[in-house]
Amino acid sequence: MTAEPTAWVGPADAQPWQSSAILIRAADVLAAMIAASLPWSTTAPSILVGLWLIAVTPTIDWRDYAHSLARPALALPFALLLLALVGTLWSDAAWADRLHAIKPVAKLVLIPPLLHHFSRSERGFQVCLAFLVSCALLAVFSWIVLLDPAWKLTATASAGVPVKNYIDQSQEFTLCAFALALPALSFWRGGSVIGTATCLALILLFVTNMVFVASARTALLCIAVLLALFAWQHLSRRATLLLLAGAVAASALAWTTSPYLRQRITDIAVEYRHGREDISRASTAQRLTYWRKSASAVAEAPLLGHGTGSIKRQFERAATGESGLDAEIVSNPHNQTLNIAVQWGLLGVVLLYAMWIAHLRLFTGDGLAAWIGLVVVVQNIASSLLNSHLFDFHEGWIYVLGVGVAGGMALKAKAGSQS
Repeated sequence: MTAEPTAWVGPADAQPWQSSAILIRAADVLAAMIAASLPWSTTAPSILVGLWLIAVTPTIDWRDYAHSLARPALALPFALLLLALVGTLWSDAAWADRLHAIKPVAKLVLIPPLLHHFSRSERGFQVCLAFLVSCALLAVFSWIVLLDPAWKLTATASAGVPVKNYIDQSQEFTLCAFALALPALSFWRGGSVIGTATCLALILLFVTNMVFVASARTALLCIAVLLALFAWQHLSRRATLLLLAGAVAASALAWTTSPYLRQRITDIAVEYRHGREDISRASTAQRLTYWRKSASAVAEAPLLGHGTGSIKRQFERAATGESGLDAEIVSNPHNQTLNIAVQWGLLGVVLLYAMWIAHLRLFTGDGLAAWIGLVVVVQNIASSLLNSHLFDFHEGWIYVLGVGVAGGMALKAKAGSQS
């Protein structure tokens, strides 16, 4: 693959505008706009993705792109989509449910063109920066909304959440905080006080928001996993022990100073014990019920599942004659593996984990791009234990954009080091 976006020359019969740097720059700007709009909107990113495809398509070297599809990281998203399409043939769900279930999988096929484009582009870090700045503004605005709810942009269910929901907000802030961890360490080792202070201030902005304003318990799990990952990847044994001591001290401080955080943690036991009597406080009991029903559905069709869009139909069958939580009918079991296993069985699960592994392997190198991509993939894997985050709109697009942009930069860096 070529290193410079302007250096690529299309086929002999290509029009001049097809290889124009203007279109490549437009695609870069649109990608940055997608990243900046993602924390705030669902409509804007969808529109901008369409415009990005229009801009990037004429710039693609199709021969090079077809050759790159031999890489598992690019091929496996297409394999999952193909399985979802074929899975409609043996599903007994309504056709509306089958077609609706294809949409969450379809966005994964944006990863290959993003990887291809940003392996040539010079502006991948600008896309990451756009997302970081947008999330920082959201964090500041979140504090304003907590103090004066009249500033909310939409009618959200949580205090201190201006748009969307606290789960999406927490996932964004966790990603940004850990993406900044490596630059903070690099600035510290390089003796840059201003750089270190800036990174630490932004990390503190995101973390304090999750401690005192709004946090998802899934994000707390991700924080623990990513802390371990950061120590394993970038710290010595002595520095790891210092980080562990600091994390314990910070956790104790957060526990004693944040009634909100204490309630979020202690509610887990309350929801488990009383969820069946009070469905309004049943989050933990709901998940356990969803997982039990999903596991039973998987056992009935372990190899190929029940087909695309079949989750709701399986819950309808399980709800017959039941009451309370056992009578709930949902189309999301809040676990990515079960979500796929119910629909496409063991074959789907193998493809899912193969894709995750292939994307992890994109980020085995050094550098900030590799670290950002690694954080994106590991966060998605960890959060998908308690949610279907690969298929959820917000977290799914974070994964697609993060893997595509950071993966393209990582591929470009590897190609540069080998030349």
